[in-house]
Amino acid sequence: MGGTTSKKKKKETIKDFISWFEIPAINFQQSVDFYNEIFNMEMEKNFDDNYAMAFFPVNDGIGGAIVKGPGSTPSDTGPLLYLNGGKDLNHILEKVEPAGGRIVMPKTFINKESGYFAIFIDSEGNKLALHSNK
Repeated sequence: MGGTTSKKKKKETIKDFISWFEIPAINFQQSVDFYNEIFNMEMEKNFDDNYAMAFFPVNDGIGGAIVKGPGSTPSDTGPLLYLNGGKDLNHILEKVEPAGGRIVMPKTFINKESGYFAIFIDSEGNKLALHSNK
């Protein structure tokens, strides 16, 4: 008698649900200056015929970029991206308005386990959030 062979497939478990992010810009340099200012960093820039990109520096973890090019249109609607606010998001949040952005929700307590968040509009009109544990 012939039997059937059953191969059980191992289900893939995804650890991180974000692998890359892009923040659209019309005024590329203004956007790069905004994020350099609020995060106290210097982004590496890359240009080709269609796109300009500035990369958030990352050693380990999720990377992303500011992008100018076809299909890269800033918006304050759609998915909300939470950026790492460090140990206390106030240190970054206090730089948002001087750098040309606007705070739409101040630092807000979620709960003891989740910490805090705030929502802002960047210099290009994108709505984003910051998150920190304290």
